[in-house]
Amino acid sequence: MSSFRTARTPRVRLVGAAATVVLAALSLTACNDGTGVKSEGRATGTAPTANGTATASSQDESAAGTTQGSGTDTSASGGNGPAGKTSSSKASGGTTGGSGGAGGTGKSGGSGEAAASGGSSGAGASGKPVTCEGSVTRTTAAPLTRPVNHMLLTVTNTGSRTCFLYGYPAVRFGEAQAVPPVIEDSQPQAVVTLEPGQSGYASVNLAAADGSGTNGHTVKSLTVHFQGRSGNGSVGTGAHPSLPAQGVYVDDSLKVTYWQQSMDDAVSW
Repeated sequence: MSSFRTARTPRVRLVGAAATVVLAALSLTACNDGTGVKSEGRATGTAPTANGTATASSQDESAAGTTQGSGTDTSASGGNGPAGKTSSSKASGGTTGGSGGAGGTGKSGGSGEAAASGGSSGAGASGKPVTCEGSVTRTTAAPLTRPVNHMLLTVTNTGSRTCFLYGYPAVRFGEAQAVPPVIEDSQPQAVVTLEPGQSGYASVNLAAADGSGTNGHTVKSLTVHFQGRSGNGSVGTGAHPSLPAQGVYVDDSLKVTYWQQSMDDAVSW
């Protein structure tokens, strides 16, 4: 019995040793593929093919790109939402911003148009035009050296609305009871229109240049009345422009021009 056991012991050991050698060979074969890379590394990826390797590499690069893109977009957008959503938000924001800019330009145009209207309103379009008269104008009287014996009347619109200078000035020097006649040929083609701040003009022939006038005398006060649209009588408040301290000389040849839009037209008569 003991010899049987003794005889079998070496055989079992031999078989065990052979099995160990076979397993070691298989292990070496399985661990090395000729490149020094363990097969366990590929086991975590795809099959050891060119396509498989490229796919894994592409996936890795794609993942890395996505991560980097996400980080960039998140930084730009304040870190809200995934990269794709952030990119869409940014694109949408850009479009919205562009639309806002266009809207702003539109509004600006609107504002531009409102400002232009405001300018017109400031120029007198804010209300219905009125007749120019003493309460909405300022009148000055200045003797001229050329033509001789002439005086220039200047009426400036000091109101906030456009006013019309109808007809001609009805002037009264001193204590005169009548107003001098108008030079008919001086009538303009259109009614003189004054926007706020603008001026109209008329000239007064004080006396005959050749001394042929009669009843000459010196006056020191002047009143200017304004005509209405109908031309019958004066309207509103009269003006009292100052005369030189020594007064002005007038005679029976006294006459006036119609109101003119320009000074040159007024002094040409």
